[in-house]
Parts: sequence; C-alpha cells; structure tokens
Amino acid sequence: MAKIQITLVRSTIHQKPVMRATIRSLGLRKICSTTVKEATPAVLGMVNTVKHLVSTQEVSAQGAVAKEVE
Repeated sequence: MAKIQITLVRSTIHQKPVMRATIRSLGLRKICSTTVKEATPAVLGMVNTVKHLVSTQEVSAQGAVAKEVE
C-alpha cells in the first residue's frame, strides 16, 4: 500500500476542536512536524478534513519523496 507524508503547515489556533483532534490523531503536534502514514481510506479522509492546515506528499518504497498529492 502507498504511504503519504503529512506535514502540518498552519497552526491549529482558532480552529474547531474537531479539527484539532484530527490533527492530533494524525500524529502532528507543532508546525513543520511530519509523519508518514499508510494511505488508507480513513487516513485520507482525515487529511481531506484538514487539507487547509496540512501538506501531503506521496512517499516511494525507499522513503524518498516521489510527488506532491493534492
């Protein structure tokens, strides 16, 4: 299964508690923090919910960044 790299690029200040909880459940805490997750439907749905706060990139099998996902 494909992996995606998720990076928090905007602050969660002034966001609804649901958005903050989604960011935390993705494993992100501070701005510029990054995590790599499997691209499952659940994770992609969470990323879609907070797409204005994060940037995503698809990661290849060797761990190098392949391309940016929008």
